[in-house]
Amino acid sequence: MTDRRNDVLRRELAGEDPATFVTHEGQFHQVVVGARRVVCFARTDSAAARLPERVEVLRVVDGLGLGVAVPQPVSAAGSGYAVFTRVPGEPIDVERVGDPSVADAMAADLAPLLHALAAAGATSKASALPGAPAGRWSGFARDVRRALYPLMSEAGRARADAELAQVVGVSFAATSVVHGDLGGENLLWEWNDGAPHLVGVVDWDGVARGDQAEDLAALAAGYGDGLLDRLLQRLEAPDDVRGRIAAIRGTFALQQALSAAQDGDQEELDDGLAGYC
Repeated sequence: MTDRRNDVLRRELAGEDPATFVTHEGQFHQVVVGARRVVCFARTDSAAARLPERVEVLRVVDGLGLGVAVPQPVSAAGSGYAVFTRVPGEPIDVERVGDPSVADAMAADLAPLLHALAAAGATSKASALPGAPAGRWSGFARDVRRALYPLMSEAGRARADAELAQVVGVSFAATSVVHGDLGGENLLWEWNDGAPHLVGVVDWDGVARGDQAEDLAALAAGYGDGLLDRLLQRLEAPDDVRGRIAAIRGTFALQQALSAAQDGDQEELDDGLAGYC
């Protein structure tokens, strides 16, 4: 921590013991979790410039009535940081999802959230959120080729060509509110009688109006196909959704690498391109 960040933490988390703080390192932010508040420090200049927008987006998300807790802005974004309320719960250990009873309980709580996000996509409140641009995936493919192909091996470019051809060739339905990174440390659970219950969702940086297959792909990547199968059954999803999920899932490493290249984050760029070099 720099002296400046320590000053921010002393001010925003006054009265708390720094030894109890929990720090999470994400692609765009370093998040310091206190007992009641969370301080989010931008890791790059681009992420810092997006913080005020992030604050306003959270106000919109809170008004969607999703049935789970979301972070509330405590104050307007400061110089490179913002402060939010702490959402209760903890991430679930991925290994526990292999237990069918745990996966069933997770699907039972995730399905209502996904239904609520889909319903919210048709409301006037959702119009305040960013929308998926026309030709989003063809534009993504163009940006990947321009920014990342020079950094790849010949075999890596061939792999990327196949992944991009798949996602560009699929017809997507932009009818839902999409979290954009639904899984891992962004889903917070509490345990009751041996079963997990979803209580909060954090990190809404990528929220937009788009195709719910994006959130389903993130859940499948994070928790496995067993949970995905349970969710699709509960959602009574159309047959073509699996193809959309697979196409999006295949781009996750490229998405990470492209965002990192645009933000100047060498560590995340190297990680995203590991399979292409």
